[in-house]
Amino acid sequence: MAKKLSVFIILLALILVLPACESAEGKQDGKIKLTWWDYYGSEAAVAMNNAIKTYEKAHPNVDIERIEVPFGELKKKILLGAAGGELPDILIIDNPDHQMLAEAGILADLTKRVKVWGQEKKYFEGPLSSTVYKGKNYGIPLGSNNLALYYNQDLLKEAGIKPPKTWDELKNAAKKLTHNDVYGMAVSAISQEEGTFQFLPFVWQADSDLTHFNTRGSVDAISLWKELIESNSMSKGVLTQTQQDVALQFINGKTAMMVNGTWQIPVLEKEKKLNWNVVELPGYQKNSTILGGENYAISSTSKHKEAAWNVLMFMQEKENAKKILIQKGNLPPRKDYIQDDYWQKDPRLKTFANSMEFAKARAYGAYYPSISEEIQKMMQEVLTGSMPADRAVKQAAKRIKPYITQ
Repeated sequence: MAKKLSVFIILLALILVLPACESAEGKQDGKIKLTWWDYYGSEAAVAMNNAIKTYEKAHPNVDIERIEVPFGELKKKILLGAAGGELPDILIIDNPDHQMLAEAGILADLTKRVKVWGQEKKYFEGPLSSTVYKGKNYGIPLGSNNLALYYNQDLLKEAGIKPPKTWDELKNAAKKLTHNDVYGMAVSAISQEEGTFQFLPFVWQADSDLTHFNTRGSVDAISLWKELIESNSMSKGVLTQTQQDVALQFINGKTAMMVNGTWQIPVLEKEKKLNWNVVELPGYQKNSTILGGENYAISSTSKHKEAAWNVLMFMQEKENAKKILIQKGNLPPRKDYIQDDYWQKDPRLKTFANSMEFAKARAYGAYYPSISEEIQKMMQEVLTGSMPADRAVKQAAKRIKPYITQ
């Protein structure tokens, strides 16, 4: 493989068409002015606005300007802002992007501050690992989510089936639940990050990983999905379905079971006629799920790093964090906070909460987006039948090896 250009140069070349970013430094009326970028809309935006107002009330010497950027544009805007020296003080980052931005020199090294703070051991390994790159800490986890298996209780009861706990039980249940225009199982196998996000837990369950992908476990994982499609237990439509598409299939009674995330709970709770529940993803060699969510970070160019750090610490105080997480529909990334009754008394939330113990982050270094693209390609090759699983896995392993940097 040719010598890799820096992550910063590669990605910056893609985004020069974007407008210039707002300036992120300065004082106003004798106050410290901090700027904050995130991609939150709807309830999440309300949660963040409320949290910022609470902070400003408690710290009248600080003004925080929150700027909302669409999800698909935030990473590009950050890179362009770095090129122009116009980054915000505080960033909210999708956790698989964290290491790439650290490698690009965009994020402040918070290692010493985190060590003095002394709270890092209270976080689950998955969320904390997503903020660490080459042994240094570049952020603090904000909120988490993961994947589990949703099932239609009425359809399983009618078929005399219990929620599956293993891959074999999953295959048998999906086959029995498939009839007429209803499929037993659904996933998102789309050629986007959502597809990789849904597939990786099965790789990990088979005791494989992206760092050593050419294994029997990787072949078993994609073969499981292939078998579900070939047995007609899962629609070929999963190749083009997003996670939201899958949820709509489930809501409309077109699939009896689906892999989906924590964020679907409030959506499904509105469907009063739908009798559903959720269990941990069926296991194979071991149990595993994948970590989603966001992290807080401070830009390396911020003129007010101490003030920005103070904001992050305030947002991590239990009652402040709890309000944000509940309104955003997130799980706490901390072991102590997740023991709160809010996440423990609701059996559906508790399923996701318990899964945080083995929720793994996509912490594979600065080139994870390229790795993910290769996995997506492999998935499409196998699931469309254009290449056998063992050959596709072997070729994908060879292609992703140069991108593994951590």
